Amino acid sequence: DILVDGKVCDCDIVVTCQVGDPVPLQVKLTNWSKHSVGPFALTMMPYQDYQNGVHNYDLQDAITFVGSNTFYIDTVKPTKNSVYFGSLLFLYTGDFYLNIKFHEDNCSRDLPLSWLCLPSVHIRATEPVA
Repeated sequence: DILVDGKVCDCDIVVTCQVGDPVPLQVKLTNWSKHSVGPFALTMMPYQDYQNGVHNYDLQDAITFVGSNTFYIDTVKPTKNSVYFGSLLFLYTGDFYLNIKFHEDNCSRDLPLSWLCLPSVHIRATEPVA
């Protein structure tokens, strides 16, 4: 589950926020399997989509994270969840997207590390209301 500014998000919803206001993010990982999972690294990466196949991830002048954009998850037991909180601060107006990836961080396996990507979250930063 992904919440942006307290609103549940999926790939069909555009969340609107104001430039200069911190936007709270919440990502909840629920383990519906019968086995414990983890460890993972949860990474949130903002980007702009230029609608021509190009994604711009070089946004350090437009967006900043309040805190870290990477969180480490040790183990999530069956039917339990792990919730992570962060905030984004938009410095300019525009349409932005947020890639949220879980990277398996278990070095005891012989298999390659894998990624679980959630659908991108669409966030529109607008001018503050006077």
